[in-house]
Amino acid sequence: MRKHTVRRFAVVLAIVGFAAGGAILAQPPAANYAEVPEWPLPATTAAGTPSVWNFGQVVAVATGAGGNILVLHRGAQPILVFEPDGAFVRGWGEGLFSNGKVMGVAPEDRAPGASGYTAVYGPAGCHACGAHAIRVDPDGHVWVVDAPGHAVYKLRETGELLMHLGTPGVSGNSHNTFNLPTDIAFAPNGDIYVSDGYGNARIVRFSKEGRYLGEWGSRGTGPGEFGLPHGIAVAGDGRVYAVDRDNRRVQVFDAEGKFLDQWTELTGVQALFVTPEQRIWAGGALRTLDGEILAELTGGGGGHGMTVSHAGEVFAAQLSGRVRKFVAGSPD
Repeated sequence: MRKHTVRRFAVVLAIVGFAAGGAILAQPPAANYAEVPEWPLPATTAAGTPSVWNFGQVVAVATGAGGNILVLHRGAQPILVFEPDGAFVRGWGEGLFSNGKVMGVAPEDRAPGASGYTAVYGPAGCHACGAHAIRVDPDGHVWVVDAPGHAVYKLRETGELLMHLGTPGVSGNSHNTFNLPTDIAFAPNGDIYVSDGYGNARIVRFSKEGRYLGEWGSRGTGPGEFGLPHGIAVAGDGRVYAVDRDNRRVQVFDAEGKFLDQWTELTGVQALFVTPEQRIWAGGALRTLDGEILAELTGGGGGHGMTVSHAGEVFAAQLSGRVRKFVAGSPD
C-alpha cells in the first residue's frame, strides 16, 4: 500500500510520492484555484431590483452536455440551470424527489454493526430533501439520486424520465433495491456504479441498460469495507474511486471491485470528480489518479458535490446554501 506525503517549501510546493519500490516521483508546482465572487449572478425581484438566490441546501452540481451548470438544491425547482458565468437559464424537477430527510442514529441506539443513518418522512421531512446527487453521463443524460427515496433516475435534459435504478420508495439490499443511495458514476464502457450508501455499505454495478452486474463492500474499516460510501467516480482506465466518508479516506478499486489502494487521513472530503485530463478532484484537492496533490482550492473545502466546466472552472456545492466557483491561478 502506498503512502503519500506532501512537503511544502518556501517558494515552490513540491509533491513527492513514495511508491512501493521506493522511487520518488516529483510533480509540478501546485497552482491554487481562486474563488470567483458573486456566483451566480443576482436574481431579480418583482420590483426589478437585484436579489440573492434563496437556495435550499445545495447538494450537488454537474456540467450539462452544452456546457451549462446544473445546480441541485433542496428547494423549489430543485434542478436550476445556469450559464457558467452565472446567468440563470431555467429551473425544473419539481415533484421529482421525495420529501424524506437522511438523519443520523446515535451510537447507543444502533444495533451491532448497523448503519449510523436512517431517514425521517412525512411532516418531519422537508421539501425535495431526497435530492442528493446529480451527474451527466457521456451521452448528455442527467442522472439524479434520491437518497431517502431509494432510487436513481436517468432523465433527458428536458426532464423526461428514461430509466430508474432501485425500487422507488422501497429500501432493501438486493439487485433491485437500495437503502439510502448516495452517488452515481459511469465507466468508459458504459457500466454504471452506484454508491449505496447511508443504509447499506456497498458499491453496486449495472450495465448501461440497467442490468445488475455485481457489487462489493460491507460495513467496517478494512480494505473494501465502508463506514459510508458517499461519493464515487470512475477514471478512464476503469479504476473506481469511492469516498469512504466516515472512515476519512478514498478507496480505489478495479472495475470488478478488487481493492487497489487507499488515501487515508482525509478531512472534509465528500465528493469526487475525474477531469477530462484524467486527474481527480477529491474535496478541495486536485490529485493524480495515484493520489498525488497537484493543486488546491483556496479556503479549503471542496463541497458535498463538485463539477468542472468545459473551460476548467471548478464548482463546489455547499450545504450552507451556496455554490462556490473557482478558477486556476498562479503557483504560490
